[in-house]
Amino acid sequence: MTEKGRIRAGIGGWTYKPWRGTFYPKGLRQADELDYAASRLGAIEINGTYYRLQKPESFAKWRDAAPDGFKFTIKASRYCTNRKDLRETGESIEKFLGQGIAELGDKLGPLFWQFMPTKKFDPEEFGAFLAMLPKKHAGIELRHALEVRHESFVCAEFVELARTHDAAIICAHSEKYPRIDDQTADFSYARLLGAREEIDTGYPESELDAWAATARTWCKGQRPDGPAYLAPDGPVPGRRDVYMFFINGAKVRAPAAAEALIARTAQ
Repeated sequence: MTEKGRIRAGIGGWTYKPWRGTFYPKGLRQADELDYAASRLGAIEINGTYYRLQKPESFAKWRDAAPDGFKFTIKASRYCTNRKDLRETGESIEKFLGQGIAELGDKLGPLFWQFMPTKKFDPEEFGAFLAMLPKKHAGIELRHALEVRHESFVCAEFVELARTHDAAIICAHSEKYPRIDDQTADFSYARLLGAREEIDTGYPESELDAWAATARTWCKGQRPDGPAYLAPDGPVPGRRDVYMFFINGAKVRAPAAAEALIARTAQ
């Protein structure tokens, strides 16, 4: 494992037609888009794994396209998270992990478990689900991040449960979903969904400055002043890895937003 304490900003996926000629240089081959994106950013979310299993050869190809230090976060299969009772998802978790993610090697970042907006917090159900998430797979350490979208999760009990299992609660910047700022793992994960197309960098300068300050504070193992936290802070982990992704909103602006954040947090 590399030493903790790095801030990585990135985007969701790398294939998006409006990025051609805006982020990707005109004339760049589609086959070279991942190489280009990985050379400019710190991380990319792989979202195709939510819809279908991928081939081990694909993970190996993506690994080889990215430079040292780069990370891919992987969105867990919908067959794992879109269930009436999460206690019945053990077999689906095994299938998701077994599709070939180990091929990413040290470029494997956190696994990202997204739940439907209709999924409510049930302490027993979620406790059982989190207990099923393995800490290692094929000799590789796994980190888990949780994106919850129902207001019932906005409570100290959920924060403490996630902290017990060393799972990060994703901090979502969105008008549609609740935001939880409590840090519950030895890494931080944010998804920023508020980009605006009329702004070249998606977010105004002042907001990018604020998110950069938040990232630096998280990276130090601290928590920023200001947010309304749900539970007392947990044990200080030392330095944290930080992942910040610009997702949805004005998607065409996502790469520029990520690059603007990288410039602000250069270490």
